[in-house]
Amino acid sequence: MEEFWTSLEVLEKILWSIAIPSSVIFIIQTIMTFVGMDAHDGVGAEFDGSEGDSSPFQLFSFRNLINFLLGFSWAGISLSGNVESEALIVILSTVGGLLLVTVVMLIFYYMSKLGQSGNIKSEDAIGKTAVVYVPIAENRSRAGKVQMTINGSTCEFDALTDGGILKTGEPVVVKSVINGNLLLVSKS
Repeated sequence: MEEFWTSLEVLEKILWSIAIPSSVIFIIQTIMTFVGMDAHDGVGAEFDGSEGDSSPFQLFSFRNLINFLLGFSWAGISLSGNVESEALIVILSTVGGLLLVTVVMLIFYYMSKLGQSGNIKSEDAIGKTAVVYVPIAENRSRAGKVQMTINGSTCEFDALTDGGILKTGEPVVVKSVINGNLLLVSKS
């Protein structure tokens, strides 16, 4: 290893000194992102002075700094044996770093578009059949709960009835939404 290090030019030593730590940090960040411990959990550092900004696509962030250093250093290392001019190596490495930042930001942007909101509106329940989960008192005197499937998801709503007592396990039909997530149901 020492023989390898002494054979390098100054620019190559600088590039390797950037490449190794930035690669390790990049791997750690990637693992933390896929495990769910990314910057939104307080493990990241932002350099743009916008604490509390909820946008995940900030240009000046610790993640983008590491991505730039990773692209810059590895592009420079790969070019150092093939390009004679150190200035050209630095310019092309800078382009490589900026390109990597752009690609990673685009990947995270498009990954964020893949998620579904998961929001189910109580209005989607109107006219559907449900099953009483918690008994519902007669004539809107006490709310109970109903369970139903909407868009492939099992949902639970508070419910009232204008009729008699509805017992657990009884099938009901949703007539309307009274307020927010409170449904008016009747025997089916």
